[in-house]
Amino acid sequence: MNIWIIMIVIMGLSMLVQFMLQNRFNKYSQVGLPNGMTGADVARKMLQDNGIYDVQVVPTRGMLTDHYNPQTKTVALSEGVYASRSVAAAAVAAHECGHAVQHAHGYAALRLRSALVPVVNFASNIVQWVLLAGLIFINVFPGLLWIGIILFASTTLFSFVTLPVEINASSRAIGWLTQTGITQGETRTMAIDALKWAAYTYVIAALGSLATLLYYIGLARRD
Repeated sequence: MNIWIIMIVIMGLSMLVQFMLQNRFNKYSQVGLPNGMTGADVARKMLQDNGIYDVQVVPTRGMLTDHYNPQTKTVALSEGVYASRSVAAAAVAAHECGHAVQHAHGYAALRLRSALVPVVNFASNIVQWVLLAGLIFINVFPGLLWIGIILFASTTLFSFVTLPVEINASSRAIGWLTQTGITQGETRTMAIDALKWAAYTYVIAALGSLATLLYYIGLARRD
């Protein structure tokens, strides 16, 4: 199959997944938790239940900007999660705390991803310029394009290493939410569904990065 067709399909899937994720988040944001806990409450309880007392739960601006920062040891929850008492908020908060639990337990995939961060940050800042220069001067300095490809490959590797990290964090979140009874029955199904669509975004991103990498490799080999 032509690489352009693959990339168009992946772009279409990306748009679909983003739409479905937003749809699920909006839908489950309207369903309250029976115990009335906020996203911040859920996050703090999950951290405490896992014996983690040196991680702070803080609010952050934006929508779906939730993240765990291992450098500052903070779980940052977006405006639609921090103070919300919904199933969606509980799922997102527990997922981000899943990363904090990974960090505390030395989860191997998370350690690998953290080790790749400096490399990926460097590569991301220059890769597009190197690839562009490599394409322009491909007949003069063909090795330059391969340098760009190697830099881009590091970002592709990062995308694939991210997959088990995100899936494991969601698994930890669902397990804990179920064990504590915070979500059960229908609300548990909703939490799983929300995190499933969030995971799909990482899958699509990884596939898109791989398709782009193969495209550049094809250009380099053709010339």
